[in-house]
Amino acid sequence: MRSEKKFDAVKMMREIRDKLSKEFEHMNYEEQKKYIRERIKPEGEKSVHFA
Repeated sequence: MRSEKKFDAVKMMREIRDKLSKEFEHMNYEEQKKYIRERIKPEGEKSVHFA
């Protein structure tokens, strides 16, 4: 028998994707890359390269 899930990864991913889609709605590709870089780059780390 399956136990009740405490964390729904699919639901969380959909929520994140929907939030980003709304934030990216009026951004071009370069603005989107900048947005992502600013949020995932740890201090002191090298930049992330997106093609």
